Amino acid sequence: MTAARVAGYGRIDRSRKLGFTFDGRTHLGHPGDTLASALLADDVMLMGRSYKYHRPRGPVTAGSEEPNALVGVDRGPGRYTPNLRATTIEIHDGLKAESQNHFPSLKWDFGAVNDMMSPLFAAGFYYKTFMWPKSFWRRVYEPVIRQAAGLGRPPKAADPDLYADRYAHCDVLVVGAGAAGLAAAEAAAISGAKVMLVDEQAEPGGALLAEIRVEIDDAPAQGWLAARLAALNARANVTVLARTTAIGLYHQNLVGLVQRLTDHLAEPPEGAPRERLWRVRAKQVVLAQGAIERPLVFDGNDRPGVMLADAARTYLTRYGVRVGAKPVVVTAHDWAWGAAVEMARAGASPVVVDARDTVSSALLAEAQALGVEALTGWTVTATHGRLRVKGVTANPVRGAHVGAGRRLPADAVLMSGGWTPTLHLHSHVGSPIAWAAEREAFLPAQTAKGVRVAGAGAGAETWADALGEGAQAGAAAAADAGFDAAARVYAVSEGLKPTGRRMKEMASHLPSSRQRAFVDFQNDVTAKDIRLAVQEGFRSIEHVKRYTTSGMATDQGKLSNINALTIAADALDKEPPQVGLTTFRPPYTPTTFGALAGHAKGKLFQPTRRTPIDPWAEANGAVFEPVSQWRRAWWFPRKGESMHEAVLRECAATRERVGLFDASTLGKIEVVGPDAAEFLERIYTNPWRKLGVGRCRYGLMLGEDGFIRDDGVIGRVAEDRFHVTTTTGGAPRVLAHMEDYLQTEFTDLRVWLTSVTEQWAVIALNGPRARDVIAPFVEGQDLAPEAFPHMSLAECRVCGVPARLMRVSFTGELGFEVNVPARHGRAVWEALWAEAQKHDGLAYGTETMHVLRAEKGYIIVGQDTDGTVTPDDAGIGWAVGKAKADFVGKRSLARPDLIARGRKQLVGLAVEGATPLEEGMQLVDDPAQPVPMTCVGHVTSSYRSAALGRPIALALVENGRARMGETLHAPDPALGPGGARSAVICSPVFYDPEGARLDA
Repeated sequence: MTAARVAGYGRIDRSRKLGFTFDGRTHLGHPGDTLASALLADDVMLMGRSYKYHRPRGPVTAGSEEPNALVGVDRGPGRYTPNLRATTIEIHDGLKAESQNHFPSLKWDFGAVNDMMSPLFAAGFYYKTFMWPKSFWRRVYEPVIRQAAGLGRPPKAADPDLYADRYAHCDVLVVGAGAAGLAAAEAAAISGAKVMLVDEQAEPGGALLAEIRVEIDDAPAQGWLAARLAALNARANVTVLARTTAIGLYHQNLVGLVQRLTDHLAEPPEGAPRERLWRVRAKQVVLAQGAIERPLVFDGNDRPGVMLADAARTYLTRYGVRVGAKPVVVTAHDWAWGAAVEMARAGASPVVVDARDTVSSALLAEAQALGVEALTGWTVTATHGRLRVKGVTANPVRGAHVGAGRRLPADAVLMSGGWTPTLHLHSHVGSPIAWAAEREAFLPAQTAKGVRVAGAGAGAETWADALGEGAQAGAAAAADAGFDAAARVYAVSEGLKPTGRRMKEMASHLPSSRQRAFVDFQNDVTAKDIRLAVQEGFRSIEHVKRYTTSGMATDQGKLSNINALTIAADALDKEPPQVGLTTFRPPYTPTTFGALAGHAKGKLFQPTRRTPIDPWAEANGAVFEPVSQWRRAWWFPRKGESMHEAVLRECAATRERVGLFDASTLGKIEVVGPDAAEFLERIYTNPWRKLGVGRCRYGLMLGEDGFIRDDGVIGRVAEDRFHVTTTTGGAPRVLAHMEDYLQTEFTDLRVWLTSVTEQWAVIALNGPRARDVIAPFVEGQDLAPEAFPHMSLAECRVCGVPARLMRVSFTGELGFEVNVPARHGRAVWEALWAEAQKHDGLAYGTETMHVLRAEKGYIIVGQDTDGTVTPDDAGIGWAVGKAKADFVGKRSLARPDLIARGRKQLVGLAVEGATPLEEGMQLVDDPAQPVPMTCVGHVTSSYRSAALGRPIALALVENGRARMGETLHAPDPALGPGGARSAVICSPVFYDPEGARLDA
């Protein structure tokens, strides 16, 4: 065994053991372990296979940037999650994890044949290989590619977990609870500011959790960390969130956070959410996300056992796991020497291979004192082994000794090419970054308003710098949020200050094209692939990324971006800034769809809105349909009735006697103010200034393009108050349209808009006996035709309840719409229903409403219009005020294309036969014409008419009004090849064209 637990190291609880399985084999770990650390402690280095070549892979990091050790976790029935990082999974009793992307087993994978065929899979091989022959794409290439795509297997069952969300506001939000973040939070908290401190790890502390040789304020780093966290948690103005990743920074300091709540528990509480999405609006944001160690690019740098030096040190000092007995540390940075020294103290025999000619004498002295061999001016050029590294080949970087290789035994290779500041959130809002050549890294050039970057993310290389920058950033943030804050100074004892590598030193030993040196581990992108992309003409790093797939793995280039950029720049003989950097986009790490959806899934995906009368409809056997977000009664079947039979019965009863309809879902907007009439004058096509109080008018709304947006009846309640109705689905759209113009175009008007859709329950009574049903319940209004004519409105009382009574009709029959406060809706309905029974009335649903309105040629916006229909196209040009100087969309109505001959116009269709046409059917002049046919229109509405005893339809037809009496055909596959239905163009008003029935 080469990897092992080491006594005296780690923060894990060794007094308890936790059992878990990996690929069916049982392992033991301790509280505080990750899956990766527990497996390494059991000498399991092989944890996965790469995507393209199926090469064996082990963990390369100890954090969320891990590209290799991706596993699937089974948390019970329906709770399987693929592609989780073993380096961040907290173990618990009973954890079940499995490796991915292999068959039949992790050690013996048939997919590894791709590795032997790697010369065929160079950069861009998809584009070069699958273009010929074309006929193979769907039959051969696509099925094979789809079968091979992906890493983990997708879950097969619906996700049964719950997800929560929460909104929060704070004065200062600190992202990252390492040294800089803690100092920033402390400085802001002391000022009295409301502070939120978030960190993605199970324990806040960042790199301090693995630091055992540094003292802060004369206390060991981890003791100082515990004290700071205790002090912050004790403050009422501070919220500390662990296991919480800041996935995105958006404009005006909106930060998205995902908090993992129960995945680390063996037995989550019943009903507890798995994750919570936070939407935090912060006055000030401090980004203290730290930096990510950069891998080196050399032949075989992907073998299990090759990992980042700081990751190896973290496994040792935080988890008590020594990853190897004979590690080789390959570096060009002082930081890796600390890992070598710590490994030596833990009983290992490391060899340091440093590409720099000159290394600090103090570093050399400390290493030599512990028996660490050092090769300066050398680098590792190859590794050896199959399922884990067994040794390396080292060569001098330059000079007379080039080519004089040396074989070194190694059970682990710890690499370090310096540090890459984590600037993802900083870049999400478009903040610029600048290339620091001496650091070979991008650093923040300018931050967005209210955002600061501190610590290693801003380039700090020492604990003292990180603490100092964090304190300064936290104090400045609190001050800008309106608090009196000051930054304190920390006393830090940390030994040597590290120095970074130099690009010119490293460029001379970038891998040759013959070596298998990996840049993107997960996607198997090599240095050769990057050079090939440049050779084939790709100059932008964004194009190189897409051609090679570098940086498109689950780590989104956190490890590969800078190395890919350096190699591309070297191939182009340019400086890295001239080549560019790929764009960072949210989320920072892979995020579950469940967290983003929150409660919005299943029945809660779109909350179902119900009217006050809905329970009555359900109790009386209604069949429901969804309309926008509402549940509406569709039809009311009697025993044994089909939908067709029920609708015909409802239609006949409404035309002959009386029908009640729940119209509460209509959009309703109160337009109030001295300039209310003028506002409607500008928004709607009709005139409104002279509309009298107590009168109603049909209103037609257009967009700027001149096309119909919505319609509805509008009543004038008072000189300065209008009751505006809209279509059920158009209510939010209409209100937004009105608000947009009121706030940006018509700012001179004194008008206020209020959505009152749910304030009023609406009961529509239609039919010859409608007046007889409602009259006994109305107080304060004479319902005689001469006193209350069609298109009237009155404020009165109905069933003793304050009401707005409108005499309007969407059926062509005598009609009343009763608007009462929603809380009285059902009681008024039941009273009217009881009275309607005396007149042999009934309730009808939306399907009957559709049939009745279609018989009268009344349009439904969105069904008989499609976003390209003008008022004239729909046959309602009369609704456009000819004398009006202007209204929204007026200018567009004069466009040549909107008045050109040949536009589709709404017409009726007298359908031949007994079966209605299908809505959406295309219409042609000659069904025998060759395919593709020339279509002249399509069916928009189609029903069986009880009043006419035959099918009817509405359709949009080219030059429709000029083609009355012509026969069109609707090709129907159900009738066999060449089969078609016939229909004659007619007026869209099928029933009572004179409108006599409006007065019964």
